[in-house]
Amino acid sequence: MEGYFWRFTDTTTQQVVTALIGVQQSSRGPWALVGLGAHPGRFWRQGLLMDAQARSDGPGARAGSLFFGDDRRVVVDLAPDARLDVTFSDLKRWPRTRPFGGSSWFQMIPGLNQYWHPWLLGGRAVGTATIGDETWQLDGAQVYAEKNWGSDGFPTAWWWGQAQGFAERDACVAFAGGEVSAGPVRTTVTALVVRLPDGTLLRLGNPGTSPVRAVITNDSWVLTGRGRVWQVDLQGDAHLADALVLPVPLVEERRAAPGALEHLGATMNVQVRNHGRLVWEGTSRLAGLEHGGLDRAAAEEHRREP
Repeated sequence: MEGYFWRFTDTTTQQVVTALIGVQQSSRGPWALVGLGAHPGRFWRQGLLMDAQARSDGPGARAGSLFFGDDRRVVVDLAPDARLDVTFSDLKRWPRTRPFGGSSWFQMIPGLNQYWHPWLLGGRAVGTATIGDETWQLDGAQVYAEKNWGSDGFPTAWWWGQAQGFAERDACVAFAGGEVSAGPVRTTVTALVVRLPDGTLLRLGNPGTSPVRAVITNDSWVLTGRGRVWQVDLQGDAHLADALVLPVPLVEERRAAPGALEHLGATMNVQVRNHGRLVWEGTSRLAGLEHGGLDRAAAEEHRREP
């Protein structure tokens, strides 16, 4: 599986739009799960497309003529009421001077079930989204993008979060954690990335040197990461009733099943300390928070609730 996810945060209108594509390589050939989400309104549209491929020379993927995304543009056309056409510039990419990405040295271990890399930590969008019967102007929205990939689809349990929309435009926070496995070996790891307003990039989550402790429920995300110099404390909160139930791809079955609770407009508060001294604190009320791997029957029941 190779997946890409883009998130556009507009602090002026208090709107968020997300687009995702996951390209699965099954024994019968590739196929894609694609989706378009928006806040406010708990909007979500998805599709399964058999004509899919990941980009070979950089980040991005496409599925026929209905979904295209790379490091400059995202175009989605899932239905007359679910469309997106956005270009972006002024990109704040993951620095080339950092030898590893979001998964750190775990990326050197072959055959893991899941890897994660937040390759775009800022930018400026220009374009529109058709959300239901409304057209949203996304000019000036903040941009975030990530990639995840692995040998066995999604892990059995995971948690994720991302936020822009802080008082300081250049601040960006993202985390991803879950059960990582390779054959019979299993462990739980959480990676936490913070781009400070001055451009300083922190990455915590290496067991032993900068561990991140995560306490996750369906409506709260509490992370504490400590390294030799830096400490990051993160608190995320959301109402369970506001969650979307998002699909998870079942690679060989070439279908998707409910498997994740996703909040598109949650609250995230972050404190960053250097040698114990508070150097930045920020709050976003346009954060994305996710808890995946819940029982699918429970997810179906939650989706039926009014």
